[in-house]
This record gives sequence, C-alpha cells and structure tokens, in this order.
Amino acid sequence: MRLQGKTAIITGAGSGIGEASAKIFTAEGAHVAVVDRDVEGGTRVAQEVGGPAFFLCADVASPGDMEAMARTVAERFGRIDILFNNAGVSCVGALHETSEQEWDRVMTVNAKGVFLASRCVVPMMIAQRSGNIINMASGASIMGLAQRAAYSASKGAVYALTRAMQADYCRYGIRVNALVPGTIYTPFVEGYLRRHYADNIEKAAEDLKKRQLSGTLGTPEDVGYAALYLASDEAKFVYGSALVVDGGFSAGKIFD
Repeated sequence: MRLQGKTAIITGAGSGIGEASAKIFTAEGAHVAVVDRDVEGGTRVAQEVGGPAFFLCADVASPGDMEAMARTVAERFGRIDILFNNAGVSCVGALHETSEQEWDRVMTVNAKGVFLASRCVVPMMIAQRSGNIINMASGASIMGLAQRAAYSASKGAVYALTRAMQADYCRYGIRVNALVPGTIYTPFVEGYLRRHYADNIEKAAEDLKKRQLSGTLGTPEDVGYAALYLASDEAKFVYGSALVVDGGFSAGKIFD
C-alpha cells in the first residue's frame, strides 16, 4: 500500500498507460481521479477500478476543464498529492510533411496540456508543502526518431519543462519527474499499426520490437509500475529525473 491515503489525478486514464496506472495506484491505496475526454473509456476504467476512484470528463487542452478538474478533486478529497500528466497524442511525418494544424494539435495536447494541468494543481501542492508531479515524456525526447517531428518536439518540451518545474518547486516539497517510455503496446499503438500498416500488421509489430534490445514491446503495466515508483515515498530522493522505461531502445542497437 505504497500510496495509502494519497489522492492522485491521472490524465488520459481512459485506456493504455493511464488505465494501467489508475488500477495500479488504486491497488496501492490511492484515491484516483480518472481524467479523460473519452466518456466511455473513462467511465469503464473508473468502474473497473472501483473503490474511491471516479471519472472526470476533461480535456487537458482546455484551461476551463483543468481548473474544474483541480477544483473538483480538491473539494472531494481535500488535497491533491499526485498529478500524472499522461494524456497525449501523436502524428506521423517529417517536418516538411506536417501541417500547421497537426503541429498545433500535438503541441497543444502534449506540451500545453502539461502546463495547464500543472498550473491548476501546483497552488494546492504549494499550500500543502508537498506534492508529486509525473510528466509523460518519450524516447523521442532524448533521441532522434524519424517521421515524428511534431511529437518529438512536444515531448522534448515536456522533458525540459520537467526540469524547470523541479527547480521552481523543490522549495515547496514538490517532486517533478518524467517518464521516458519506448514503444509500448497500447490501443494507441495498435490503432497506428492498423492505419498505416493494414496490409501486414504482424510484420510492422515485429519491426517495432526490433527497436528495443529486449526484442519485445512494453506493456502499459511496465510504465504504470514505473509511475508508481516515482509517485511513492520510495522515490523521495528522486528530483527532476527522467526514468527511462524503453526495453533498451535508447541504450544501443544490436547488429547481427
């Protein structure tokens, strides 16, 4: 029960890593606010999690939604201990192939979404003199990844913002860290494969596996348990870090 009695907000919790994290956090004793734009997915996760978990329909790109989210959770539980900024989107394409609309959408959700959610939660954490923020970065934020110009830029911004936030808020007892996952087999990745490799999904999945030294794709639980570590008191000396969970994607490459 490493999160016993703590209140956690998880954005993008209606599927994938957010869903897995909501279930793990609740099993470890946390009161979890399942936040997502997807009413069906978010409601399902909150029901499956059970206990004190509840669903909040909110868009991380909406200042009003984020203000309402922070206010609702604070009124319900009296405090906010953990914010997991997990919600995100992607698009495929090199810089010259990316439209302005695509660029703005990815930057707004991935980077501005972290800004908006954190801005609404941080004041309560400052008043408490404690708090824990986990931002979802990506392997694309620390190394080049072809055909992901907008996504890489947005996650690079999240990685840099994490360190800036930590420098600002350490004096208030707030820890801010980032997760850096590799390729995780989520509904998002499955949808990507179906859209772009419909003629041979199995081969495309095998090609993705070859990116990792592990030779496998990660699971949402792999990242969820890493988030649990950062959210727990076991990580009390971890400040402004980027925890890499990528099966060796960024560590090196095997040549046969």
